Amino acid sequence: MQPSEISLIITTYDRPDALSKVFDGLKRQTQPPGEIIIADDGSGAPTQELIAKWASKMPAPLRHIRQENEGYRRTIILNQCLAAARGSYFVILDGDCVPHAKFIVDHAGLAEKGCWVQGRRCYVRQSKVRFFAIDSTPVLRWMAQGKITGWPKGVRLPVPIIRRDTAQRGILGCNMGFWRDDAMAVNGFDEEYTGWGGEDSDIGTRFYHLGLKRKFVYGRAILYHLNHPWVDRKRPEDVQRRLQATIDSDKVRCERGVGQYLTGALKQP
Repeated sequence: MQPSEISLIITTYDRPDALSKVFDGLKRQTQPPGEIIIADDGSGAPTQELIAKWASKMPAPLRHIRQENEGYRRTIILNQCLAAARGSYFVILDGDCVPHAKFIVDHAGLAEKGCWVQGRRCYVRQSKVRFFAIDSTPVLRWMAQGKITGWPKGVRLPVPIIRRDTAQRGILGCNMGFWRDDAMAVNGFDEEYTGWGGEDSDIGTRFYHLGLKRKFVYGRAILYHLNHPWVDRKRPEDVQRRLQATIDSDKVRCERGVGQYLTGALKQP
């Protein structure tokens, strides 16, 4: 059963250079989403100007939902966007991941009741990011030359490789698809997670507790991650404890989630 309308939600924070390349990828989709929502965690004027510039060029209505910069608050802005989205199915995309031309059509084909979808990403080396252009870069040649790494995650196959599981390994928020009804059933992202890490694994775990399987996919819904300077992403101990508590429980709904934004109209910046 394919969704009637896909809401594509793109998270971003002060990477207009990368976001411009993402927009270029969206412009080339063989099947556009029903809407595009930018989940902006407090970017400055260059990002806001870029979004305004691209709004009329997009193949679907573009909305910009922004919160003030008060540190890493991805769960909050994502919940606001989930509440504002109109589609029956949500796809989450990071603003430094350029979509393959069939990214949306692939997610539409992968959508299945009783499941959520985890796509993968390959990696454009940091030194090559500024030269990467989705319409002209010879991707397979770049893979052979080592300019793009993780090539098994970056080749669209005639038939996708799909594993249905309830595993923790490989849960990534940069390329997720799930039904609106399931997102509301688990109350969206848990806003107890502040700072980096844990929030994607947490919602994935609560999807499992809801009774969903993960469709872990290779060969479809491909992204090209624009590598950036390395940051130590080790989860703080309190985050790991919170996530482990969710894993060890049968918890489905978080307390502070999307529900708090569902009454009344969401004010746009």
